[in-house]
Amino acid sequence: MSARLEVADIFRAYGPAYRQRHPLSDQQRRVMHAIEVCRTSALGGHLWVCDECHGEVPLYNSCGNRHCPKCQSLEKEKWIEARANDLLPVEYFHPVFTVPDTLHPLFRANQKTLYDMLFRASRESLVEIAADPKHLGAKIGGIGVLHTWGSDMSLHPHTHFIVPGGGLSSTEDRWIACPPKFLLPVEVLSEVFRGKFIDFLQRAYRTSQLQLHGALQEFRHPIRFEGLIDQLYAKNWVVYCKPPFAGPEKVLQYLARYTHRVAISNERLIEVDDHHVVFRFKDYAQGGTWETRRLAAEEFIRRFLQHVLPLRFVRIRYFGLLGNRSRKENLERARTLLEAEPPKPSAPEGETRQEMLERLTGADPRLCPKCGHGRLKHCREFPRPGSPMPSQRAPP
Repeated sequence: MSARLEVADIFRAYGPAYRQRHPLSDQQRRVMHAIEVCRTSALGGHLWVCDECHGEVPLYNSCGNRHCPKCQSLEKEKWIEARANDLLPVEYFHPVFTVPDTLHPLFRANQKTLYDMLFRASRESLVEIAADPKHLGAKIGGIGVLHTWGSDMSLHPHTHFIVPGGGLSSTEDRWIACPPKFLLPVEVLSEVFRGKFIDFLQRAYRTSQLQLHGALQEFRHPIRFEGLIDQLYAKNWVVYCKPPFAGPEKVLQYLARYTHRVAISNERLIEVDDHHVVFRFKDYAQGGTWETRRLAAEEFIRRFLQHVLPLRFVRIRYFGLLGNRSRKENLERARTLLEAEPPKPSAPEGETRQEMLERLTGADPRLCPKCGHGRLKHCREFPRPGSPMPSQRAPP
């Protein structure tokens, strides 16, 4: 077992052969390349020297790709810190919307269309049921995050939402709180979600927005497609709402588990052995116990790449009271009605990047990794191979 095993190692070893044997989208190729060269000399970097042991420490640049397991930690912490200003002193809930696996082939062939559809159907279901006077009778808001994978990297499209326990009245002059530990009835949410998604799917079919190739060609015939619709109506669509968080301060800790996660983290990799990859996964069919799985390297890469999102696809979205256009005004109104204190700035004025890293991660990036007590001083930059030296570059 190697503690240093990374997805990048698997891509470097087996990626070239995989690319030769399998057709890939431009986006999938870009993601593979970015992960392979991340934090290597191929991206250039900086040389640092310890002021005590005088050891040289080269630090290579990151790829910054959102699918890279090594590039999400800092971005996640920065995003969570920014969202701290959106918290209200109320209960928070975590609804999850999942589609039947009957739809998985359609999702594979129509990623952007169906992922957008999934977001819209789940978001509108929450807003519609919450606004109904028979339930909450309020304007709510929240944050939605798309996940496309199960713990074993199989295809499992679903949306996670973080929703405050209440909302503004229709006249926006009072805060309507939900009952303790209860947001909305999941049975009703499930039925509305199913109806909305199927309606959106039928519209996309009628307007020829769906790609129906290969095994999906049978659905080009309207009767076959209606048969699929009948199957979808006959299924129970899984919507559930996890117990509310212990308090607003727990929300951010929980968000960290969802917002910037990728299909598999390097920490879950165990070993590469005889063209196979062994990794840990959580088996929810067995009560969430941790198990190991051994996959052929080719299958491991296929599973990883099926979760590469379309270019510029937005996987974290805000809606209702937290919609980007009026978030600030809505939060100010809610805090006034709740008699809550305004948020305090979390980042000290004039903070340097190194200070920010230490504050967000708890680790001092300037501590020498060789002697453990010296401080690193920047010595020089080295550019990407083939790029001009910094002094030769034209000014921006």
